[in-house]
Amino acid sequence: MSNSDNFEFGGDFAWYPSEEYKENSRLREFMDIHNITDWDALWKRSVDDTEWFWTAVLDFLKIEFYEKYDKIVDMSKGNPHARWCVGGKMNIVHNALDKWIGTDKQNQDALRYESEEGELKSYSYKELSQEVNKVADGLRKLGYKKGDAIGLYMPMIPEIAIALLAIAKIGGVILPLFSGYGEKAISTRLEDADAKAVFTVDGAMRRGKVIKMKPVLDEAIKDVPTIKNIFVYKRAEIEIEMSPDRDILWEDLINDADPNAKTEITDAEDILMIIYTSGTTGKPKGAVHVHCGFPVKAAQDMAHGLDLHEDDKLYWMTDMGWMMGPWEVFGTLLLGSTMVFYDGAPDFPQEDRLWKLVEDHKITALGVSPTLIRALMKKGDEHIKKHDLTSLRVTGSTGEPWNTEPWLWFFNTVLEGKKPIINYSGGTEISGGIVMGNVMKPMKPCAFTGPLPGMYADVVDENGNSVRNKVGELVIRKPWLGMTYSFWRNDDRYINTYWSRFDNVWVHGDWAAVDEDEQWYILGRSDDVIKVAGKRLGPAEVESIVVNNEHVIEAAAVGIPDSVKGQALVVFLVCKDDDYSKDKVVEETKNLLITEIGKALAPKAIHIISDLPKTRNGKIMRRLAKKAYTGEELGDLSALVNPETVEEIRNLNK
Repeated sequence: MSNSDNFEFGGDFAWYPSEEYKENSRLREFMDIHNITDWDALWKRSVDDTEWFWTAVLDFLKIEFYEKYDKIVDMSKGNPHARWCVGGKMNIVHNALDKWIGTDKQNQDALRYESEEGELKSYSYKELSQEVNKVADGLRKLGYKKGDAIGLYMPMIPEIAIALLAIAKIGGVILPLFSGYGEKAISTRLEDADAKAVFTVDGAMRRGKVIKMKPVLDEAIKDVPTIKNIFVYKRAEIEIEMSPDRDILWEDLINDADPNAKTEITDAEDILMIIYTSGTTGKPKGAVHVHCGFPVKAAQDMAHGLDLHEDDKLYWMTDMGWMMGPWEVFGTLLLGSTMVFYDGAPDFPQEDRLWKLVEDHKITALGVSPTLIRALMKKGDEHIKKHDLTSLRVTGSTGEPWNTEPWLWFFNTVLEGKKPIINYSGGTEISGGIVMGNVMKPMKPCAFTGPLPGMYADVVDENGNSVRNKVGELVIRKPWLGMTYSFWRNDDRYINTYWSRFDNVWVHGDWAAVDEDEQWYILGRSDDVIKVAGKRLGPAEVESIVVNNEHVIEAAAVGIPDSVKGQALVVFLVCKDDDYSKDKVVEETKNLLITEIGKALAPKAIHIISDLPKTRNGKIMRRLAKKAYTGEELGDLSALVNPETVEEIRNLNK
């Protein structure tokens, strides 16, 4: 992105799909079924004929219904309130587990797990189904039933997937909670959803240390009178307080439980899950998802974008509190693939831990964030060269816009310039991606090959008109299966957030662009973009320049109010812990930016800080950095893994 409104990003293609990738792809399989020869023709038909496409997706994924739906989609109340699989009865757990039992699939690994300490576990589809059934039966015996909301406050251990699926099996409502949340963040979400129970652990392991979780939850639920039970799995084997009338150990919950428990027959539109997302102001937003929604979209994205096959093993570095956690569980199981969980830091106890995981588990599909790759790149190539990564067939990336250098490093060093990075961008309310790469079309660094099939995405100007080779707002012009039904108990906020700008058009809040080769780019949140003296400046552009300094690990650029220019540029740097002068780093950074973007856009201030405010999945929270620096009200900090950085930034300007 340039410092004008014209789009100048792009460059040459870096990866071209081989005939093997194209001909063996799930996309080609789908296209052959419907006699479609060209990807562009598929996308056009998918958005021109919504009913045909999503019916075809349900058939392709072999989604089974107890009673077939009357209508695939009902848009009588307008695009914001489209309803899907209307009149149908189904439970997504039947499709994820039950239907595989009695087939050859039942003996395949559904879940592989490695703890930070090196403990290994695996569950076949049959074994996972039996564990889910026992927890579901235990819940029923305690009186839990369809419609009851139950929280998940656990690290990425097998039991969190088992609990998630058991809640859905009885027709309950899943409430995923980030494992790093503090008391207030937990209580706010549980109280808002009228939660009846929570699954947790005594403690989690992180970098060899125990992180207590049960005591945090004990404090949080003091403000949640609807909670009847806490179910506790002893992960860390530490001493904790147990309330005899409320708390139940995992082994007691499943004691004498039925491993063949029945699956609740639910409506396709029954609520499956409420996932809360944080804003910088106001209460967290609870995105409402249904059985014939989020899981189906997750599986479609994995098939059409990530090209996940039944024999693939997928590890996506995430937490169940973020969308990508449930996405991995539901998507892999619906496709008959294998999910891999790792409960620990990617560079502990050795800096090559992630690459060792890939080798040891023969992972074929790996999901990362640009932030993670930037951090691992700084540790050197030797950690990659220690390991056999030939099992990797495809990689995925989400969470942040890329800059070119780490993208190329990942592509050339880890993937040897031969395997694709499937860029993926969407959100919790989307149930997955708006734009994504795929294995049928060539890719440029940092780019997306375009909108996913079924996603009528566009880039528009301030009047809602389509633009190309120019920066604009990312929008979606038609509903899709998987879109949130609304925000829990706050439909007005849902409408105001996404549907109030243009009539019947979803405005996502991202700046985007499409270049002359129809490659798409996401350039950051539209409220993150900086406008200096009328010139639009993207944070990613500034940050890509800054991290070229070998002493800078990562950076965040924000715009602050300026009486002359409207906004002024401020840059926060995280530097290597070396003996190089920090004053020199600041001076070099300023000179580099003046050279690259011009003196008129030179930063007003450059600050070196210990870390950037981030979510657990690596997303840099620039808006919080800006608010802290300018002394504004910060709002909800619960999504941050390192809230202390916000206070550090606030103190810079005192």
